[in-house]
Amino acid sequence: MNDTPISPSSPGTRKRAPARRPLVRALWVALAALSFGIGVIGIFVPLLPTTEFMLGAVYCASKGSPRFEAWIRSRRYVGPLIKNWETERAISRRAKYVAVSSIIASAMLLLWHLGEGWLRWAIVVLLASVALWLATRPEPTAVEAES
Repeated sequence: MNDTPISPSSPGTRKRAPARRPLVRALWVALAALSFGIGVIGIFVPLLPTTEFMLGAVYCASKGSPRFEAWIRSRRYVGPLIKNWETERAISRRAKYVAVSSIIASAMLLLWHLGEGWLRWAIVVLLASVALWLATRPEPTAVEAES
């Protein structure tokens, strides 16, 4: 049996769902902030992705705080990346160069520092696969894509 109350003014129709509980909203905002923070760190750490965490931050913020979502989208560095990915599933040439260069540098460091064995080569193959995937993504058609 459904416990959703029926509005007395319109028999047979259901009331709108109550607004999200403050605790649930706070959890969404906290998750968005965590994801945003990890994404910012990913700008500087080669093996840590940025775009995925920023997309996650926007999604979580949209569930908990539209104002926070708008703030993330307005950031100069990540805003265009998010917009390009959401509208065209595209990555700018500059972002590709930075990402693939970082992946190559990471692979070289792994080859140099990681001992002999299959794990070393498995990680290098994984990194090469990610670099290839990134390189084959289309570039945005919008004029502001390179900003």
